[in-house]
Amino acid sequence: MTRIYDDPATFADDQLSGFLDLYSDRLHGVHGGVVAHRGDTPQVAVVIGGGSGHYPAFCGTVGPGLASAAVVGNIFTSPSAAQAYSVGRAADQGRGVIFSFGNYAGDTINFGIAAQRLRDEGIDARVVIVTDDIASADEVDKRRGIAGDFTVFKVMGAAAAEGRDIDEVERLGRAANAATRTLGVAFSGCTMPGESDPLFTVPDGHLGLGLGIHGEPGIRDVAMLPAAELAALLTDRVTDAAPAGIGRRAGVILNGLGTTKYEELFLLWGHVAKRLRDKGFEVVEPEVGELVTSLDMGGCSLTLMWLDDELEPLWRADAYTPAYRKSAAPLRALRPPNPHELADAEAVRTAPEATPAAARLGLTVRAAFDAAHRTLTEHEHELGRIDAVAGDGDHGRGMVKGVTAALDRLRDNESGVGGGWLLQEAGQAWAERAGGTSGVLWGAALDAFGRTLTDSAQEYPATAVAKGVRAFTDAISELGGARPGDKTLLDALVPFAEELESATADGTALVPAWQAAARVATEAAESTATLRPQVGRARPLAEKSIGTPDAGATSLALVVTAVGEALTVETERKRS
Repeated sequence: MTRIYDDPATFADDQLSGFLDLYSDRLHGVHGGVVAHRGDTPQVAVVIGGGSGHYPAFCGTVGPGLASAAVVGNIFTSPSAAQAYSVGRAADQGRGVIFSFGNYAGDTINFGIAAQRLRDEGIDARVVIVTDDIASADEVDKRRGIAGDFTVFKVMGAAAAEGRDIDEVERLGRAANAATRTLGVAFSGCTMPGESDPLFTVPDGHLGLGLGIHGEPGIRDVAMLPAAELAALLTDRVTDAAPAGIGRRAGVILNGLGTTKYEELFLLWGHVAKRLRDKGFEVVEPEVGELVTSLDMGGCSLTLMWLDDELEPLWRADAYTPAYRKSAAPLRALRPPNPHELADAEAVRTAPEATPAAARLGLTVRAAFDAAHRTLTEHEHELGRIDAVAGDGDHGRGMVKGVTAALDRLRDNESGVGGGWLLQEAGQAWAERAGGTSGVLWGAALDAFGRTLTDSAQEYPATAVAKGVRAFTDAISELGGARPGDKTLLDALVPFAEELESATADGTALVPAWQAAARVATEAAESTATLRPQVGRARPLAEKSIGTPDAGATSLALVVTAVGEALTVETERKRS
């Protein structure tokens, strides 16, 4: 359990402040993360990142011979695209930027958007995704990234430190990922700051096989094994998943996940090392300890990176970071950052002139977000509980963080601003502050809704609002890549949009049409309990998910119901 905190909602930011103070001789903070002070020779910037809660990953491995910078999201939550862009821009030394991270939907979308923004500005930006977790999928490109993150980061960081160009660093990172396999087990779940119960539990006398590092439980529970048998299980499963045509030399990591004692890892390593050698492997400079954790989770993982003549020297190369040091790579002459490196990447935007109708719509938008904020805050813990059944348990907190950021942005705008502009501003704030998959999806959807409702209109009939909801729906569908039936928020959103379009096209006024559509969305969200997830983190845990409704669909239904109530109040207010 995490016991030291001020406000659970700001835990990630608060711990980062302490970290930056501690290592100010070699790192500095920028919007969204940390960047290493620079040496005299420019190099390709290897920018790693993801959610907090995994220390030493990610900011603990920033320094000479490893990463140039790290993007830091909320606990178990993808950083926003704005954060990744800001860190990448500050880290660039004129030789290009490579983003690298584990294969999670939110990270893939947000880092991808950030890379495109950098490319639009003339900065060569690449992406290398880590897919080492053999338990999460049969297809390699669909696997999660867990402790194998470290081997990929290490290879690219060493290659960049040698002065190789961006093509070579990217190629070697992809080669390291292709040569890396990991399997993990959990003995106990992890607990979010401020919570008393873990995100999942492991039955007494059992372990969870195939866990994730975002608080996801294992794909199945098996009886607890003595150390020698556990070592055999991990070693055999990982070596059986070896890439084709690979040799017998390997860099190996036995990784602790948060509360497993080093002494336990040392004991287990003795068995792992013997079994690997019995299989004919030559173990090259193994690492035993905590490199990629999951808050206070009890458990461990075994990673092998099969080595060749290119990868082995990079695995062996010196590195000097806050949490990982190999040899004694000195801190050479470093310089503090220039002011432009610390500047926030986001520019100030000015609201366009709004018609009287658009300004009235703006008041309605503010009321709708007030209502959404109240209902999401009220149901935060329940949404987290639902999400934790087959996910990471952060959905409630992420939605509250997003709607709070949106509401704060609306309050920053003066009265008289149009509703379309306010929806766009709310979407940008939501995506930046919430992070994760739901953050970027809600942000993009609200932005699309706002762009549809331009602030130059003289009136906003019910059909125009339905058109905006359709744009909201299409943005989520296109960006997220899911379809109805995949057990996502689309299973509630698509019926809502269709019902609203049908009713308003038939001449039904907005308030009764919206309320009827909200009832349809609520029923559809409840019906997702029977579905099996087809995308996202819940897909490997499909069986556990059956019987529980989808958290995203549930929160969508809550929001549209609350907005419907707000629309009723606003309509009555205008009549009085």
